Amino acid sequence: MTSSESSGRQVLVVDDEPMLRNLLSRLLRMEGYEVLEAEDGQAAIEIVRASEPDLVLLDVMLPARDGLDVLGDLRRTSNVPVILVSALGEEADRVLGLKMGADDYVVKPFSAAELSARIESVLRRAKARATGGTTNRLTFGGLAIDLQTREVALHGEKLEMTAKEFDLLAFLAGSPRQVFSREQLLRQVWGSSSEWQSDATITEHVRRLRRKLEDDPDKPRWITTVRSVGYRFEP
Repeated sequence: MTSSESSGRQVLVVDDEPMLRNLLSRLLRMEGYEVLEAEDGQAAIEIVRASEPDLVLLDVMLPARDGLDVLGDLRRTSNVPVILVSALGEEADRVLGLKMGADDYVVKPFSAAELSARIESVLRRAKARATGGTTNRLTFGGLAIDLQTREVALHGEKLEMTAKEFDLLAFLAGSPRQVFSREQLLRQVWGSSSEWQSDATITEHVRRLRRKLEDDPDKPRWITTVRSVGYRFEP
């Protein structure tokens, strides 16, 4: 992301270690972001309420209230994009963070380039959701998705889809290769959560989409499963 693109974008850095917090803040300012800082979860929640930043970079291992607890509070009141930062890199830790509503999960140690790319990607997706996307048509080889007419064609043949099947496909295709948990898909596509609706809803809709899109639904080419995490669209 260029400085002009990031200019005016506000990122909240939440970390109890002053040296790391200062380092992250300095890197982000060099990229052109405006930076807010918080050393604990309660301060982070108050800043989000007062300042409504564009993104929160949230450390998992915080004192008093850990980052996952803070994330849970944020998700009850805000859709602000959140990237979790943690030294805990096991699959179970990443899955839990994504299921609780994180938009991404970065494992320490990481490079400045990786962090910048992940922030850019999350902000780009958030902007697309807020504006309804910047294009009316998504095309991937023989697959065409018209966001305006809500029509899908595969190799020129129109596919019949329900409203939610289309919404799910369009959402996944709007962020190619990005992995989304079932919880994220419930929240983003259904406007719900696993507290109110079974995530089996996602499994069933993916199954239906595969039957319509794939030559062999058991060996999907378009919508693939990331074991123990969720699904992604392969362009």
